[in-house]
Amino acid sequence: MHVLFIIDPLPSLSAYKDSSVAMMCAFLARGHRVSVTLQSDLYIAHSRVRTRSQVVSIAADADLRAPAWWSHPEPAIEQELNVFDAVIMRKDPPFDMEYAYSTHLLSFAQEQGAKVFNSGAAIRNHPEKLAITEFPEFTPPTLVTRDMARLRAFHQEYKDVIVKPLDGMGGMGIFRLQDPEPNLGAILETLTDNGTQTIMAQRYIPEIVKGDKRILIIDGEPVPYALARIPLAGETRGNLAAGGRGVAQPLSEHDWHIARTLGPVLAERGLLLIGLDVIGDYVTEINVTSPTCFVEITEQTGFDVAQRFAEAVEKATERT
Repeated sequence: MHVLFIIDPLPSLSAYKDSSVAMMCAFLARGHRVSVTLQSDLYIAHSRVRTRSQVVSIAADADLRAPAWWSHPEPAIEQELNVFDAVIMRKDPPFDMEYAYSTHLLSFAQEQGAKVFNSGAAIRNHPEKLAITEFPEFTPPTLVTRDMARLRAFHQEYKDVIVKPLDGMGGMGIFRLQDPEPNLGAILETLTDNGTQTIMAQRYIPEIVKGDKRILIIDGEPVPYALARIPLAGETRGNLAAGGRGVAQPLSEHDWHIARTLGPVLAERGLLLIGLDVIGDYVTEINVTSPTCFVEITEQTGFDVAQRFAEAVEKATERT
């Protein structure tokens, strides 16, 4: 099987802890060929979706902390996406218009026979923060708006809320607003760009001190361990990018219930890989672009998440 990864530039990756690199290593270990391309190298010519890609090789004993952890044994070539047995979309957010255009190209490629995971339409139709509103039984009280009066009323009702932009990642732009909050107006004006940008507000979940759990779901089935990202002292964000500490732990009974309820529904829509963010008993985000935490869970539990993902892709390509 020849697998194409649409990915950020290899030199920009922290390979030793990068989930996409773990995936590539898993495919190579299973005897498959792996190529890489950039989002910017996707294009349409003569109504066919094509890209410029290059085979990548990673030695089994490669030092993933070294600058040159990979090699390109073959020159780059240009070809249609449907030539590959599987196309893995792993470009990191933000989800901007260029990303949206890429999802359309992936949808066109699928119509031409390409097998894309996660599918372009599924990524596009499940914005990571907004997607939770489809499952209110698993979410905290939530408001999505750009209206300052509604945001103020929500804050007045719940007294302790989290506000965040819809296109952020890694904890960027997240604020906790308690009562009283002397900077309430300034924060809301900044996040909404004076009422021109829609944001999300959620009731604060005190269980964040025990960690923001990342639950991975592969082909509808949960990985049995979550990574609880525990905030630094004095922080309200558990994101690893914001300094959170990752601690792997078995799924709780309620975690299993959430994951086994949402997993099959989302898998049926073309989402082979999902990362649920769960605080306490509540889902706060549904990550579908490039869910991470593979390496941390594998290192701490011995459950090889990347191998499980590679196996799922193999099975999925046989089904489609």
